[in-house]
Amino acid sequence: MGSFVPFQDLNLSQSPSAPSINIAAISPPPLLIPRIDPKLKPLDILVVTPQPEEPQDSLFPDFTPNIFSNSEHTPHWQSSRFSFSEEKDAYSEYHIISELIRNEFTERLEEKHDDISVLDPDSRAIVPGNENNSISSVVVTRPPRRYPKRSSELVRWANLGIEDQRYFRDSVRRTRMLYDALRIFFVLEEEKRRGNSLNLRARGDVLASSEMRAHGLWLNRDKRIVGPLPGVEVGDVFFSRMELCMIGLHGKTQAGIDYLLASQSLNGQPIATSIIVSGGYEDNEDSGDMLIYTGHGGQDKFSRQCMQQKLEGGNLALERSMRYGIEVRVIRGFKYARSFHKIYVYDGLYKIHDCWFDVGRSGFGVYKYKLLRIEGQPEMGSSILRFAQSLRTSPLSARPRGYLSLDISNKKENMPVMLFNDIDNHHDPLCYEYLVRTVFPSFAFNHVSNGTGCECVSGCICSRKNGGEFAYDQNGFLLRGKPIVFECGAFCRCPLSCRNRVTQKGLKNRLEIFRSREKGWGVRSLDLIRAGVFICEYAGVVLTREQAEVFTMNGDNLIYPSRFSQKWVEWGNLSKIYPGYVCPSYPSIPPLDFALDVSRMRNVASYVSHSSTPNVLVQFVLYDHNNLMFPHLMLFAMENIPPLRKLSLDYGVVDE
Repeated sequence: MGSFVPFQDLNLSQSPSAPSINIAAISPPPLLIPRIDPKLKPLDILVVTPQPEEPQDSLFPDFTPNIFSNSEHTPHWQSSRFSFSEEKDAYSEYHIISELIRNEFTERLEEKHDDISVLDPDSRAIVPGNENNSISSVVVTRPPRRYPKRSSELVRWANLGIEDQRYFRDSVRRTRMLYDALRIFFVLEEEKRRGNSLNLRARGDVLASSEMRAHGLWLNRDKRIVGPLPGVEVGDVFFSRMELCMIGLHGKTQAGIDYLLASQSLNGQPIATSIIVSGGYEDNEDSGDMLIYTGHGGQDKFSRQCMQQKLEGGNLALERSMRYGIEVRVIRGFKYARSFHKIYVYDGLYKIHDCWFDVGRSGFGVYKYKLLRIEGQPEMGSSILRFAQSLRTSPLSARPRGYLSLDISNKKENMPVMLFNDIDNHHDPLCYEYLVRTVFPSFAFNHVSNGTGCECVSGCICSRKNGGEFAYDQNGFLLRGKPIVFECGAFCRCPLSCRNRVTQKGLKNRLEIFRSREKGWGVRSLDLIRAGVFICEYAGVVLTREQAEVFTMNGDNLIYPSRFSQKWVEWGNLSKIYPGYVCPSYPSIPPLDFALDVSRMRNVASYVSHSSTPNVLVQFVLYDHNNLMFPHLMLFAMENIPPLRKLSLDYGVVDE
């Protein structure tokens, strides 16, 4: 495993060649040089805080999340901040908003006063006192903290081998997968509880991150990491600041500068670790590799500069990081197509090369910092997002050469499937007939249960086949993986807009088959795909066992659905939050005994690459017949997949 390494002695870092600081006519007092002495110990063992056992409920087999307990005998610690029992809509919204305010208030208060601890939110009191309200016997004591403080230990990872990188990447991916599944789950439960009484959008990100924080599942809280974060890659996309905090990429829910407090440094000087560039300051200048970043402070509630900034807090931390030559992580936030809120993309490491005090556009003094991107890093995620946008609108202008076809499906799909090769002269995908849906044998449709469907018009009762619950939420996100999912089909009377018709509607994202130097053909998306979203069907011609044996004798390669890794078990698994969670086993299906022939007829999914750590899972689905022996193979995203990132599946084979 890699290990933490200490910084070089910063007391020796000053030299005549150090970058100069031009702060107009402002001469701060002599600054002490902080010592940063991280401990030399690896993060090999994860410490899991035991959680108290929780009561049972019928929502999931053999377990009940504490947020759904409505018993008057429930212990007070189980009456969490977000209770969906019988509280009114306004009361629930108060909890969500107050949690956001409390998080920011706690950070700011404790930054200024180290000896002050914010009360537990469940105390419902401003000053703690005893229950009999006797004034003479009131004893003011420091209440126990609900969450531990962030570590003041400043460290940098070094000597990470391939196995170390895989370990940390898998840890981050699993944490984000749990977060996304929990976010979708909370949004659904909140919508069920309040119905259409309010037009406010449920904040699943706040609920999910708070629940994970309460269970000690936030990453990188025991160390304050400088430089690259293990397991996080340049170009990774996040949909909220809460997710950034949960991973440890940026530790502030509101502020754009994350830094080590001066009170936590041995010599009383702050150090910046990351910044968010999201267009909140009018004096910012962003050209990608070079960034003029405006310090924080001096704005009113409308994000207008109304007073001069001061060289303190995050502003001083950036200046100190420049003097010591410490790099900072840069995250860019901006509006993106199909997104209601800002998205955040990690763009890598930058060095601060200059700092000065200037008059901003509004006439007030602001601090400015010139940052240059460190060379040798992967391409910026924000640049890839913009390039993908140009490919969606005018592909031939963005890439004049390399396209073999702008739609190999010949308009059979809802979205065009492009074919791109700028590596060699291969054009194999053009030699096959494009297949939109799997071709099943005729006897698969003669199953005894065929011809039955729901009778509902305004709703859907097919959810009973799925164990009494919908498989998707209102936005089409897969709630949790199952052995098989039943969708409404041709024999159901519900409209095409029914929430239980997701995979049968076809592609919603623009996909591209491309040629790579490492693994031949691959598939990537021109759109940003969110975790839990349907991508496409893995289509082919179904062969029985006898037919498959004949084909293999002729040397044809076949796809065996039974060999796909059961990654659906991981999606929606909430066992780390609720220990009594049981993975869905209903409806069960017999072992699949058929193969898919993709030698002559295939679709885009046939070119998805293999990986033992995939970003796509296979979910079995039925909708046009009820024969459990022949389900459709539907592909769903296991994580947020940025544009132009390769899609991968676990085919159940040994890695090369």
